[in-house]
Amino acid sequence: MPVDILFTVIAVSVIQSIFGVGVLLFGTPILLLLGYEFVEALGVLLPVSIAINTLQVLRHYRELDTAFYKNILIYSVPVVVIFLALVTSVKINITPVIGVLLIFVALKSISVFIEHKVQSIVKYERLYLMVMGMVHGVSNLGGSLLTVIIYSKHYPKDKTRVTAAASYATVALCQLLTLFWVGSEFSVSYFDKISLMQVGTVMFLLTEEMLYNQIDNEKYSKLFAVFLFTSGILLILKSL
Repeated sequence: MPVDILFTVIAVSVIQSIFGVGVLLFGTPILLLLGYEFVEALGVLLPVSIAINTLQVLRHYRELDTAFYKNILIYSVPVVVIFLALVTSVKINITPVIGVLLIFVALKSISVFIEHKVQSIVKYERLYLMVMGMVHGVSNLGGSLLTVIIYSKHYPKDKTRVTAAASYATVALCQLLTLFWVGSEFSVSYFDKISLMQVGTVMFLLTEEMLYNQIDNEKYSKLFAVFLFTSGILLILKSL
């Protein structure tokens, strides 16, 4: 098993275990910087992401916002599949724009003006979810836009995480099926992928007991804002 992939999975699994997203959002640019191809990164990270999200959904499925999840199925998933199928021939760098948006949203809790602007952006939910699907299909960064709209809903922490997890897992599963459909080939072995899924699962269980269960709703909201802000900064730096 490649050591660089192993350490990447360990790090991003902790983030996803807390916020419901992170394996793809951070793992993809890290593996690209390490020299792996986009499709190869997907082949490694998607199973890990799905495994962690599935456990999160099983923990708090009663808290899931089913109406929002249905909109993900209708408006995001088909767009993700279409644009992922085209991604090998189309290269679009939208990372800086997403980075600025994340920083903007992270500051909404300290600015009434920003709060109103964020609400004006996400109120067109169907269109927003379609754009999110396009972004995720071509860049694997749609998780950042997912966190924006979920954070704007002011859910309690369990509802925040399970809604993000269910949405993210569904999109990731469709991505994985699309890769098989288009006949993508991967250099990382099947055995290594299973081992990485097991690593992600262990990191989730450890993070759940040692970190997540110790965070109340107020602290979680603040941490989520920090997560968005940091994500925005890192995405902007990556694009430079």
